[in-house]
Amino acid sequence: MRLFFCLISALASAVVVVAGTAATSLNHFPLHRTFPHFPTPHFHSLTARDRLRHSRLLRRLAGGIVNFSVKGSSDPFVGLYFTKVKLGNPEREFNVQIDTGSDILWVTCSPCDGCPQSSGLGIELNLFDATKSSSARVVPCSDPICAAIPTTRDQCLSQTDRCGYTFHYRDRSGTSGFYITDSMHFDILLGESTIANSSAPIVFGCSIYQYGDLTRATKALDGIFGFGQGEFSVISQLSSRGITPKVFSHCLKGGENGGGILVLGEILEPSIVYSPLIPSQPHYTLNLQSIALSGQLFSNPTVFPISNAGETIIDSGTTLAYLVEEVYDWIVSVITSAVSQSATPTISRGNQCYRVSTSIAEIFPEISFNFEGIAAMVVTPEEYLQFDSIEPALWCIGFQKAEDRTNILGDLVLKDKIIVYDLARQRIGWANYDCSSSVNVSVTSGKDVFINEGQLSVSSSSRKHFFQLLNIVIVLLIHLKLF
Repeated sequence: MRLFFCLISALASAVVVVAGTAATSLNHFPLHRTFPHFPTPHFHSLTARDRLRHSRLLRRLAGGIVNFSVKGSSDPFVGLYFTKVKLGNPEREFNVQIDTGSDILWVTCSPCDGCPQSSGLGIELNLFDATKSSSARVVPCSDPICAAIPTTRDQCLSQTDRCGYTFHYRDRSGTSGFYITDSMHFDILLGESTIANSSAPIVFGCSIYQYGDLTRATKALDGIFGFGQGEFSVISQLSSRGITPKVFSHCLKGGENGGGILVLGEILEPSIVYSPLIPSQPHYTLNLQSIALSGQLFSNPTVFPISNAGETIIDSGTTLAYLVEEVYDWIVSVITSAVSQSATPTISRGNQCYRVSTSIAEIFPEISFNFEGIAAMVVTPEEYLQFDSIEPALWCIGFQKAEDRTNILGDLVLKDKIIVYDLARQRIGWANYDCSSSVNVSVTSGKDVFINEGQLSVSSSSRKHFFQLLNIVIVLLIHLKLF
């Protein structure tokens, strides 16, 4: 009898643990698109925007961003998509750029010298005021946090100073400020329908001075939401405390209205393939092993002229796609040969274009970027060709030559795909997907899951495991009773 009750107690405890994984917390991050779908932006505006980004993003590969120790950029003009975060008590909303190329969340603070007063994106700019938040705390130089965050050492002249930072960029823009801790607010979904409010304290930057392109109102936002792998990115801060899994995902819509889904958690989809991240890289970098196009293969070991020519950065903040010169020239050559009977090649304002009188899907080939781990990213003609709004029937290749000998795949190929950044397993996964559809999110880890306002379906795996275990308990009880 004693054995019977011991077994019942142990099994009941197991049921509680598994059932507990069904509770999830969801953070609403609405995504918006910077550039309108119509009229289609011209290549010049897109490449100019990307060039400014890459002067910052790739400088880290050549020796580091000035006065900043880890990854990438804090320029709010980069990328097509932005989201809202809620900070402080009482909470206020801030529109921030989603940036996988940098680590720190920072917002413009009050007062701010040289910061834009209005935005051409149709949004109202907000300033964070630490004096008006009851939970805000300025990080002093004496705080151990200051020694751990990316910061400029000479900002701290004494232990009583604020822990400051300065960003300088090659495009002659920059910003400076200091670090604070305050609450980030999000919505929690308990089970599958009950929504509650919650918050967590995080460290983020408070920008009080901006100059150069950061001051332009055309595409001004309230700040940057860095999703890099650094210790003080929001995803790292929350996952280190067990609040979220160490993984985030997005699905960016490429249609007329843009938008999409952003999840601090893992989106599940059976067709997702994964490729391992190259270790010790400042950005999300994969090993491109070959490219398949029209029955031909461009392979890394035999054709790439330098050892790192296959290194490819996955960057949701870049609009187009940038390939090392040898790869770009080979792709253009093969495509031109494949469509020679149906399209007329031409150069338009420095871009490789084709005059087409029929459907591009019928005559242009698909391109398969094959990464380590037998993971192929297939790009269709509708994805890599851009319609020229100035000249009728003219389609231009969206790929550009990389200026820094590094491949960068931006939204040209990442849109309309689920992209999973699995930091815990050091891998990136992807699958073609209709980003206006609902997605499934894993909750088997028992961690909270934060999402945006996009459609979401909680994975049924936790409920399945619960009922499987419950069946085992019932069977054991029957056997014990008979015994």
